[in-house]
Amino acid sequence: MYSIIVVPGPGMEPAGQQRLAPGRTLRFGREGGAGDLLIPHTGISRAAGEIVADGTHWLLSNFSRTATYVVENPEGAGEHLKIAPGRLGAPVPFEFSRLVLPAGSDLITLDVWAPRHDYADRDQASAAGGELTLLAFPLDRSKRYFRVLTALCEPRLRVSPHAPTPTADQIVERLRPIWPAVNRAAVQWNIDYLAVKLRIKPGPDSAAPGPRLAGKKDSLVSLALRFDLVREEDLGTLEADPSGPER
Repeated sequence: MYSIIVVPGPGMEPAGQQRLAPGRTLRFGREGGAGDLLIPHTGISRAAGEIVADGTHWLLSNFSRTATYVVENPEGAGEHLKIAPGRLGAPVPFEFSRLVLPAGSDLITLDVWAPRHDYADRDQASAAGGELTLLAFPLDRSKRYFRVLTALCEPRLRVSPHAPTPTADQIVERLRPIWPAVNRAAVQWNIDYLAVKLRIKPGPDSAAPGPRLAGKKDSLVSLALRFDLVREEDLGTLEADPSGPER
């Protein structure tokens, strides 16, 4: 089972998502061999670095002699890590990461997902301090992907169990008061991530292409409501905070 997914930026080859099982390595740079991620920019080192999948997180090595790499948490308030030149095996704990590579006057970016982040059900721990039970569907309710999932489920929770699934554009309008920068691409990105995290999308060992976007939305809603991943009380997360919109 893969644990890390690398989403290449524009112009990188191969362009598709690179899925890494624990222990697998993906090297990146201006040049490389079969299986490497090629970044055709003269400001990128021939052998720039490597990503290693390690369970629920990943390790980053910076092979550059001069450039510091930055790993940003896109959902954090400026949270980031600096990976100094020559640093090997730096652990990255974020569930979503954006790797930023300085390249001359440009900044090259690629995304790294860690969808196997697990969360314990602390209410199930015994009074004697027994082991915590890992959730079957590990969702972080503070993340934007959970709000996208909640918006998908809202019509069936508020209106009718047979209400149609909202379109991406309808979700954009629903979330705009609490997420001013939201757009259709961001909603689709989160739907795709949810499909991976909730195991609706096939793994890398499958030749199946997986459901289309509409099919993914319907499958996500069906799964979320069947297992109470989204409940009526979660609809409050879609309301604007009186102290100000989320940035």
